[in-house]
Amino acid sequence: MAGWLALEGSFWRTMAQRGARGPQWFVRVAAPATGLVVCALAPGPRRVIAANLRRMRQKRAPLRDTVDVARTFVNYASCLADSLGSDAGHAPPAQTIVRGELYMQDALAAGRGVVLVTAHTAGWEIVGPVLARRQSRPVTVVEAPERDAAAGAIQDGARRAPGLQLAHAGGDPMAAIGLAQQLREGGVVAVQIDRAPKHARARSVTLFGEAACVPEGPLRLATLTGAPMVPAFASRSGHRRYEVSVRPPVFLARSAGDADLDRAAQHLARELETFVLAHPTQWFHFRSV
Repeated sequence: MAGWLALEGSFWRTMAQRGARGPQWFVRVAAPATGLVVCALAPGPRRVIAANLRRMRQKRAPLRDTVDVARTFVNYASCLADSLGSDAGHAPPAQTIVRGELYMQDALAAGRGVVLVTAHTAGWEIVGPVLARRQSRPVTVVEAPERDAAAGAIQDGARRAPGLQLAHAGGDPMAAIGLAQQLREGGVVAVQIDRAPKHARARSVTLFGEAACVPEGPLRLATLTGAPMVPAFASRSGHRRYEVSVRPPVFLARSAGDADLDRAAQHLARELETFVLAHPTQWFHFRSV
């Protein structure tokens, strides 16, 4: 779809925000129902999700794919409602289990901050705030600007509500300096690796047996500052309930060459692949790449 009715457009985001601030019984019912409606009205993203499922599974299972495409949209709508409704006074706080938190503590112990590597998975926006609260560190999320500016403003407001700082990739060229400084001061910078912004440098990797790419930005931040990269991905287990999986840190020397960057990029891609294979309907990769 294009224009005001696009999946990532302001119409759906505005409607989601209004519904997410309703009573919790309503949110529990309305969010999944809305996800199914959007699934029916968005053939392009629906095809992308189906193609992703086939890449993961290698073998065709048309009925299973159809069901899991719908489940992906339902999960997306439910997570969006959780995020946009967090500032509603009657909404209970999200319950989060963090597995592998010691990896984060070990990485922070180096005193160089952490580049938190994540992706567009269910509840990814809670990864940074949860770990920041637990570790008492400031966290900045780096993201590509939304295609629809009005939709982006709504989403950015929801992300800032729990204390997140935001930086838009490809925006202010001085942003990278601020991110590096935050890392040097022991802070956390979160970057998603499953989408490489246009005109940004990227590294070629293999993902689900096919050629793909990951943005080079987090790798360069790691070499510039000496900060370790920590993969962390979130999944939704129920209404306002999430689980965060933190993986061992990846260290890059400041003298790292192209071969080192390629190895690190492929390692991060494998971490993403492992997580997505375990949670195939919680990867919200709606765009063709």
